Amino acid sequence: MNREDLVARTFVELADTLVENYDLIDFLHLLAERCVSVLEVAEAGVVLAGGQGQLHALASSSERMHLIELIEIQRQDGPCLDCWRSGEAVREDHLTDATGRWPHFAPAAIESGFASAYAVPMRLRDQRLGALNLFANEVCGLDQSHEALAQALADVATIGILHERFIARSEEVSAQLQVAFNTRVVLEQAKGVIAESARVDMDQAFALLRGYARHHNMLLSEVARRVVDRETAVASLAILPGTRGARPR
Repeated sequence: MNREDLVARTFVELADTLVENYDLIDFLHLLAERCVSVLEVAEAGVVLAGGQGQLHALASSSERMHLIELIEIQRQDGPCLDCWRSGEAVREDHLTDATGRWPHFAPAAIESGFASAYAVPMRLRDQRLGALNLFANEVCGLDQSHEALAQALADVATIGILHERFIARSEEVSAQLQVAFNTRVVLEQAKGVIAESARVDMDQAFALLRGYARHHNMLLSEVARRVVDRETAVASLAILPGTRGARPR
């Protein structure tokens, strides 16, 4: 598939996800995964702000990305923080030059194999929701045209969050995001349960969880809750068609 077709397919997939009772966490994970494919970066992730302005890492293209985003949030430095605070895109083509700018984030990102980092805002007019993070393994990993496309993808995600059911009242948007934050906690717990039981890494655990949800036409959040509550056995996730290397104890 050429790049133009991939871009078109990505917007269609994201639009198709925005149906009634759509799963916000699954939607944001889809966004992160498609950003990696379309923008040709190493990793992507989404951070959103809660009602008190505290950022939360809700979706990442991999566990490596998720851990770096947690460092950004916990240490309060990095591209997503700057992007969120300013409402403007942030570029750093050479992370080795950014240790003064981001004394905690930059060394951790470099140690994880990243060489450049970018963030574009997720906002509608003056309402800022968060940021889309894009990291590359090489310097100058995101050109200007790709940055414009990244902003367009971030805008689609923002519209998805500010769905017509919530756009009238900001309190309802905050409530929806709080549900997403709580869901992320349960999702991490479920990944841990699966990783331990099936002897797989966290990325594989998420793939099993998501595959089961899609195979059974269930919300990702509901499957995660059922795994944590032991209502769904890990063995039933590990035997779906197309899964590999997951054998429960």
